Amino acid sequence: MSANADDEGQQNFILAFLLGLIALVIMFVIGIVLYTRAHVGGPAPAPVTAAAPATTLATVTETVTVVIPDGASIRVVGGVVNFYFATGSADLAPGAAEALAAVIKGVEGGRKAVVSGYHDTTGDAASNEALAKKRAETVRDVLVGLGVPADKVQLQKPEVTAGSGSDAAARRVEVKLVD
Repeated sequence: MSANADDEGQQNFILAFLLGLIALVIMFVIGIVLYTRAHVGGPAPAPVTAAAPATTLATVTETVTVVIPDGASIRVVGGVVNFYFATGSADLAPGAAEALAAVIKGVEGGRKAVVSGYHDTTGDAASNEALAKKRAETVRDVLVGLGVPADKVQLQKPEVTAGSGSDAAARRVEVKLVD
């Protein structure tokens, strides 16, 4: 065998090795993506309950990515936007963008958003109060992140932080628009 044949054989081996390595990396990335979609995405989101008017309130141009927990939802009743949370979670529910758009539109109209957090009565009272505050801060932070001036969003601790109704209805953040 000549030196040229040895060099060509080594080049072919290196080329095959690199192509195999690239294929392995691509398969690994595809596997991670498929695993993440199947396992981290979790169960299908719960249906969103909304009583918002049929008219378009605002156009949200930002994309907000959140982990969707079981039991979370959004409801607009009597001009109050209620963000309901899953047990032990401070993650917003699907459909939050539309409800947040309603709040943003109200603030753009010259009103202030008053954000109050509530909790259920199960578990440790101090932990529940801290979680209710964290939920209210999450809603505030998302509103500010979407362009609402921070001075137009007020956190207000309710006199009684334990929400009324079922545990699912009690785990909420209320956003009221005030003049």
